[in-house]
Amino acid sequence: MTVEQKLTSLSLELPQLPAPVGAYVPTVRTGNLVFVSGQIPIRDGKLVSQGKVGADLTIDQAAQAAQIACVNALAAAKAEIGSLENITQVVRVEVYVSSAPGFTDQVKVANAASELLQNIFGPAGRHARLAVGVAELPLNAPVELAFIFEVA
Repeated sequence: MTVEQKLTSLSLELPQLPAPVGAYVPTVRTGNLVFVSGQIPIRDGKLVSQGKVGADLTIDQAAQAAQIACVNALAAAKAEIGSLENITQVVRVEVYVSSAPGFTDQVKVANAASELLQNIFGPAGRHARLAVGVAELPLNAPVELAFIFEVA
């Protein structure tokens, strides 16, 4: 099954690449690595959820937001490399969680994206990861994810 077929089987569709919300580019390729800038959970041009996890959103709501941001990152990678089949390894995922005071389950939010990548890419979806709580994120997003992919 191709990567895009796996996405379809998971009822996921790559969106149009969201426009950057700042002075940066969505991706940078150097050699066989593609760095994807921070992605937030935007769907159809709108932020799907806002606020702090542990106060305004549950872990499950934040996990869904993380998956949306992950799919947005795949759309950015595809725009850079032409096909997701060219991804040979998910190298690193950084997950930033807008956290209410005392919230310490960032790893549970990050797991949603990590597990999705493993479902899509199999063993090549296993990656190094950073999951941290932060005070604020752009546009009051609950999560922001950044990626490094190795490509053929």
